[in-house]
Amino acid sequence: MANGAQIVSAFVNDDLNTDTLEVLAAGGTELIALRCAGYNQVDLAVAKQLGISVVNVPAYSPYAVAEHTVALMLALSRKLPRSYNRVRDGNFSLDGLLGFDFHGKKVGIIGGGKIGRLVGERMSAFGCEVIIHEPINPQPCIDQGFEVVALDQLLMESDIISLHCPLTEDTRYIIDTGAILKMKQGVMLINTSRGGLVDTAAVLSALKKHKVAYLGMDVYEQEGSLFFDDHSSEIIQDDVFQRLITLPNVLITGHQAYFTKEALRHISETTVANIVAFVTQQPLINEVKVRL
Repeated sequence: MANGAQIVSAFVNDDLNTDTLEVLAAGGTELIALRCAGYNQVDLAVAKQLGISVVNVPAYSPYAVAEHTVALMLALSRKLPRSYNRVRDGNFSLDGLLGFDFHGKKVGIIGGGKIGRLVGERMSAFGCEVIIHEPINPQPCIDQGFEVVALDQLLMESDIISLHCPLTEDTRYIIDTGAILKMKQGVMLINTSRGGLVDTAAVLSALKKHKVAYLGMDVYEQEGSLFFDDHSSEIIQDDVFQRLITLPNVLITGHQAYFTKEALRHISETTVANIVAFVTQQPLINEVKVRL
């Protein structure tokens, strides 16, 4: 389908590995215009070798993702999915629906970029104490009055932990068995960033031991074979995912945190602007380059 196309547009779960890039290059592709912020699905080194430029849409939905993050926290803390289903069945019992206040809780945010700071602002408004782990560029967090801490301190002190960092070799499985052992008993864990940040099998084990009491995810490390498609008439073969969705203290959405009218408009406008810049030989201000 892309043969002969000078420009190819791709989304977050399109696997642009070596084989794919070589096929695109052989067909004459010179630009990959990502309609997303993340680019870990692209082998940037290979793209550079093949003479293919890659552009993305940075920070296209910070408010949407931040608001969805808080929505997951609220739904889990007040057991809204279970309550909703009960009321539909005419069951108004409060048994098993005991929640907890956000006020006075400590929220740890891993990743102090735009989205992480927006989540911090919103949780501060609930009366939470917010701490942030941001090793790359902590100054914006400090400027907004957030306390920047080491990862271990965040893991040990937080009642709620929310992930908002990019997926790199350094952050892959930043939440693993070792990290979970450092967390408080009964912690809430939220991931609306990248699935590969979390060792899902380790978190499943922690859920069964009640170490992690609440899990909210909009991303999943194996989401490529699941998300954005209708599998309702199939038997999902991913056993870890199947076990997760049976647990009452787990809430998973299908990579929809970004999915608002405003965000889609921004994605469209920025993607078109990136393509126009390439065609008219203007500087590619949103070009993604290999990190040396």
